[in-house]
Amino acid sequence: MGLVLGIESSCDETAAALVDSDRRIVAQRIASQDEAHRPYGGVVPEIAARAHSQRLAPLIAATLADAGLTLADVDAVAATAGPGLIGGVMVGLVTAKALAMAADKPLIAINHLEGHALSPRLADESLGFPYLLLLVSGGHCQVLMVEGVGAYRRLATTIDDALGEAFDKTAKILGLGFPGGPAVERIAATGDPRKVALPRPLFGSVEPHFSFAGLKSAVLRARDAGSHEPADIAAAFQQAAIDCVIDRTRRALGRAEKPTALVVAGGVAANKAVRGALEALAGEFGLPFVAPPLPLCTDNAAMIAWAGQERLAMPGFTPAPLDVAARPRWPLDPDAAPVRGAGVKA
Repeated sequence: MGLVLGIESSCDETAAALVDSDRRIVAQRIASQDEAHRPYGGVVPEIAARAHSQRLAPLIAATLADAGLTLADVDAVAATAGPGLIGGVMVGLVTAKALAMAADKPLIAINHLEGHALSPRLADESLGFPYLLLLVSGGHCQVLMVEGVGAYRRLATTIDDALGEAFDKTAKILGLGFPGGPAVERIAATGDPRKVALPRPLFGSVEPHFSFAGLKSAVLRARDAGSHEPADIAAAFQQAAIDCVIDRTRRALGRAEKPTALVVAGGVAANKAVRGALEALAGEFGLPFVAPPLPLCTDNAAMIAWAGQERLAMPGFTPAPLDVAARPRWPLDPDAAPVRGAGVKA
């Protein structure tokens, strides 16, 4: 029963977890930075990095203590090496390097997106490859065929904002506070989406790519018109976003080759309305729908530790060198063709 220590610090959650090869989360701790960033309405990279540097070592020590273990009991150390806010990524990765070197343990450098992509397998041992994954987080919106550990084929991406960004920016426009996604979901439940007409960018287009910048701008115009209640704008935004997600994912499913399931992962996967619509879509195609439990949707270290377990179990596993670099950008499918108009999102 191998045990991996996972470290996550790619954005504004400082997290550590111990996960064994039997898919058991032995211990985990997460320190939120919501209060630090709330006055600014979004994550401030410098504040996030400073908080990680102050919190991470005590958090790891507490996680090991919760399990009644020491670093000597760990078989490997896995840490997010990107993509993300580079200051925070560096804090977590340097800490992991120090622990691995001090305890003579293998270091596993994990792509944060791979952590999300494999997290459904931590909760559902029946989920086999290949599955179609909708990866929707604060900074990413992609559809991928997950063909195996380290084998990802991108079918679609966003050409501008990610879905999570659109939720956060809508919350800021409407003055709903931080974090934005849950705030929009809460107020949308009390609104009427039919009262505000909003666009569905790229709806019906042949390529399955996403676009949410125009929808965000339409929310701003609706607010400035002064004739709509914030709850109705939020409800209309959420419904428009879901309509786009379902239309685009349906298009991607039409191009997928015999997936075992439709899977969603990432922070936006915690949205109940989004999950419900995707579950219905999976039913249309006769596919199982798989989503991680809500605690595994947002950034967490258990998914990083599990990705480490998946890597550790691969034939010919080789630890990461101690000079492995932190990466602000790190695509899961580096060979995917650029998408016209997507810029760095390509």
